[in-house]
Amino acid sequence: MHDDDWDTGSPGVMRLPSGRLVLGRSLRGPLPDGPPPEFAVYLLGRPPGPVDWDSRWVRWPDFRLPTDRDDLHDALYEAWVRAGRQRVEIACSGGRGRTGTALACLAVLDGVPADEAVGFVREHYDRRAVETPWQRRFVLGFGTAPH
Repeated sequence: MHDDDWDTGSPGVMRLPSGRLVLGRSLRGPLPDGPPPEFAVYLLGRPPGPVDWDSRWVRWPDFRLPTDRDDLHDALYEAWVRAGRQRVEIACSGGRGRTGTALACLAVLDGVPADEAVGFVREHYDRRAVETPWQRRFVLGFGTAPH
């Protein structure tokens, strides 16, 4: 990790088993105090506005699933790699359903078994993360499907 990483005491900061830190958040709220992200993945039904850091948009309508599973996998893999050396944020409008689902998928990429990933995110990020049954099933499938 690097010297100006996310503050582990800030709301929304989740530590993966590898030690990587990722910020999950609602885009309705402000960024936490401190340095901004260096890379972000935005999970929205329409493109987000411009930001001053590298970012990727994954089309993902609210309460649904991503429209392109491979695009999500690629974006999350890039986020996982970058989180080893940069401040990475994962965000959607509300910060729980889509963000929680993506964080659970990120945990799978980091080695958490798919059937434990939702529990991991609920324990380490937000107890109400991953809001729908199909989002939970998506996490299970993320761990087994080829990309």
